[in-house]
Amino acid sequence: MQIRDAVADDAKAIAAIYNPFIANTTISFEEEPVTNAAMAQRIADVQAAGLPWLVLEVDGKVVGYAYATKWRVRHAYRYSVESSVYLAPECAGQGGGTALYTALLERLRACGCHLVIGGIALPNDASIALHEKMGYEKVAHFREVGFKFGRWLDVGYWQVKLPA
Repeated sequence: MQIRDAVADDAKAIAAIYNPFIANTTISFEEEPVTNAAMAQRIADVQAAGLPWLVLEVDGKVVGYAYATKWRVRHAYRYSVESSVYLAPECAGQGGGTALYTALLERLRACGCHLVIGGIALPNDASIALHEKMGYEKVAHFREVGFKFGRWLDVGYWQVKLPA
C-alpha cells in the first residue's frame, strides 16, 4: 500500500470508485455520476484551499481516496473540516480506510486543523466502525434529512478533536 497526494490524472480512477456509490447506494447523496473533469476540478479545489486529497495505491492502482473540505464558509469555522473516505468495494475490510484516515488526520493536524467532522448516511455500520476506530464520537443525528431512491434517509455526524 502507498498513500500519496492526488493529482489530476487520478480523477478517472477516483470517479470510477465514487460513481457506483452514487448509482447504487445511499452512502452518497449525489444522484448524478461525476465526470472525470468534474472530479479533477474537485481535487484541484480542495488542494487550492490548502487541504489534503490523498489516494491509496495497491500495486500501482488507485483503490481508495480520502480528503477534507472546509466545514463552513464563515471565518470562525476555519479550524474545522469535514472528512470523507471511499474505497473500491474489493478493498473494503483490508485496512485501507484506516491507513487513509490515519494519513489524512495527521496531515490535517499538521496544517492546524482543530476538529474533523464525518457525516455518515445511515445505516452504514462499516463507516461508523471506521470513524469510531479513528477516535470520532457521534455528536448529532438528523432524521429524514435526505431523500434518495424513493425513501427518506438519516445522517449522523461524528467528530474528532486533533491534538495540538
